[in-house]
Amino acid sequence: MAKVKNNIVTQGLSGMLGGQLVFRQTSRGTEVSVAPQAPTGPPTAGQTAQRTEFQQAVIYAKGQNQDPAVQAAYGAEAKAQNLSVYNVLLRDFMQAPNITDVDLDEYTGQVGELIVVTADDDHAVKSVAVKIENSDGTLVEEGPAQRQADPNLWHYRTTAPNASLAGDKITVTATDNPNHSTIASRTL
Repeated sequence: MAKVKNNIVTQGLSGMLGGQLVFRQTSRGTEVSVAPQAPTGPPTAGQTAQRTEFQQAVIYAKGQNQDPAVQAAYGAEAKAQNLSVYNVLLRDFMQAPNITDVDLDEYTGQVGELIVVTADDDHAVKSVAVKIENSDGTLVEEGPAQRQADPNLWHYRTTAPNASLAGDKITVTATDNPNHSTIASRTL
């Protein structure tokens, strides 16, 4: 791609020329590139899945963008990034939350012990749930974690005694505003 600055011939030029070159105006000047080629053959399964997900994102963003509460919640972020609220909603739909850490250092199987979860999202994590199962799959307990002052930190206080930790499975589920979830599991 060529970039042209302060050239009287290309200044203000945009669009396709002869089906071969594309001119586009940016803050850095005029960009010139080869025209994109039309795809040949039917789309792959991955392309079809991506198109379907993007269609769902557009439907979600258009619907949510009409809500004044959503406009208020996403407005500051959109303004800070010089984007529209619609574009921030699209991005939020396309990206599920991340669980970056599940801290089990304080968990010994007693009631009232702390499990700390670190989870983030491009906008916000709406909820975090913790589930503890014995090695044979029986449920010990499950429930919601509480958001802390740092919006990426969530605390879960255990409510049931757990005599044998060997092989127990801790499953953490983080959910964002578009209700996309990410699951992380740790085995003791």
